[in-house]
Amino acid sequence: MGVLNVTPDSFSDGGEFIDLKKALKHTEMMIDNGADIIDIGGESSRPGAKVVSANEERKRIEPVIKSIKKIFNIPLSIDTYKPEIMNLSIDLGVEMINDIYALRQPGAIEVVINSDVILCLMHMKGKPKDMQNNPSYQNIIEEVNQFLKERIDFCSQFGIDQKRLVVDPGFGFGKTYENNLKLFQSLNKLKFSTIPLLIGISRKSMIRNIVGDEESDIIQASAIMSALAVLRGAKIVRVHDVKETNIALKILQKNN
Repeated sequence: MGVLNVTPDSFSDGGEFIDLKKALKHTEMMIDNGADIIDIGGESSRPGAKVVSANEERKRIEPVIKSIKKIFNIPLSIDTYKPEIMNLSIDLGVEMINDIYALRQPGAIEVVINSDVILCLMHMKGKPKDMQNNPSYQNIIEEVNQFLKERIDFCSQFGIDQKRLVVDPGFGFGKTYENNLKLFQSLNKLKFSTIPLLIGISRKSMIRNIVGDEESDIIQASAIMSALAVLRGAKIVRVHDVKETNIALKILQKNN
């Protein structure tokens, strides 16, 4: 899953792809480098990020979705928690909703019930504005497992087939560096039957804490960590650097 942020303030590539031509060029590059899905974000969810209105988010994502759908043949995911944007995206033919709130926002479940889009349910403790203010866990693996199982059950109660679900433990969302490490080391303990596991660890602070701030080191480490995530059970990896990640995955496939 290649990341396409059309935001001015995302933590890694904020402002780079606001221009439609640049967004389309980057999409083409990610597809050429082996992306299977493009995940479009119109609002940053980095720690401390400001909330933007649904109208502003629509202005950012609508022309991008329409243009990609017209030019390329690739599934699209929309990274949003707003029911209005989910509804718009479904109407525009997006195949997946990637929701950091796991359909906890009022009205979200009602929007997606009668669609056939894939739904990614993510674990997050708190909200982006305050989620990194001293998050704490008794047992992070058990708590993430329990939360995601509850969200799966919630969807089932509304008649949503589990074949439509993907789960994400939410690296960096209400978690300390130590929490993230423990979670990553125990990925194989996250068990959700046949529901695929999505991991988004690319370029996050956990990586920077390990290798420092040199961009080339961050890119290389992100690719390695994504490959390790696949080795530990991930079915989808959400990444900024598709080419480098694809190389790491090819090496893994040849030697596993």
